[in-house]
Amino acid sequence: MGKVAVFASGSGSNFEAIMQAFHNHKEVKPALLVCDQPEAYAIQRSEKWQVPAFVCSPKLYASKQEYEEAILRQLEEKQIEYIVLAGYMRLIGPTLLKAYRNRIINIHPSLLPAFPGKDAIGQAFASGVRVTGVTVHFVDEGMDTGPIIAQEALAIEIDDTKDTLTKKIQEVEHRLYPRVIEAFVLRLIHVEEGKVIWETA
Repeated sequence: MGKVAVFASGSGSNFEAIMQAFHNHKEVKPALLVCDQPEAYAIQRSEKWQVPAFVCSPKLYASKQEYEEAILRQLEEKQIEYIVLAGYMRLIGPTLLKAYRNRIINIHPSLLPAFPGKDAIGQAFASGVRVTGVTVHFVDEGMDTGPIIAQEALAIEIDDTKDTLTKKIQEVEHRLYPRVIEAFVLRLIHVEEGKVIWETA
């Protein structure tokens, strides 16, 4: 069974979708929530699902390296094999990247490389584009720059607001991410020369 740590910073809606998909799964086990915001609603969700939460504020550490070393100790203690970022609002640094090379994935609410970074939905809405979407990708040293695993586009309608667009994006995320996570943990996805290869099940 592949043990997964979910990293989140906010409400944890993708964490909730992950738990709904995998709480009784035989091969994929969400075994830890890592959260950098002590007040995040994701922590309450972890309590509901009885998943241990490691809550750690970066402000309590002298450096990013020390912060990530503290997380790494928790990951090793729980025997975590894979990391899934779900609304985690920090760049992953060298400590975790080295320990989990090609074993960290992220979901981003745009069609990368368009609108990387924070508030991608707001960026897309403000830009006037008529199509945006969701991207799942491997995590590397950059901001939303890792090899792309899967994407799904959706139209921005004339009467959409940022709130309605956000809801539509989240619906796609909650459907797409569990499917990719399952393939990721079952090792049906790997990277060769910077490109993602999907194996047949």
